[in-house]
Amino acid sequence: MIRHFLLHGLVIFIILLLAISPLLSAMLAGTIANRYGCELDEGSIHPCVVDGNDIGDTLYTLGMLGWLALGTIPLGLIAIAVYLVCILLFYLARWLIRREQAKPVIESVGPGT
Repeated sequence: MIRHFLLHGLVIFIILLLAISPLLSAMLAGTIANRYGCELDEGSIHPCVVDGNDIGDTLYTLGMLGWLALGTIPLGLIAIAVYLVCILLFYLARWLIRREQAKPVIESVGPGT
């Protein structure tokens, strides 16, 4: 039983991770830009030279991916809600089937036997 809960928890964790991954990429871009003293905004690409390479384009792209979170977070929450309802329905159906199978069988005896 614990194995099932761990599996469900893992699925929910993966859905959450996928939902917030655009936000994590924007946070990573901001962290890298702050670390190397680079400017990062939504307006334009700014040069950011790290070890002789300009990573301004990459930082801009990572930063802009954060806007994707406006769609992925609500979709992730909907996916988790649907998943939880499916789990609930599955366990409810399984419980009802087991309860039905556990009922004692009563044979009816007709008149004249």
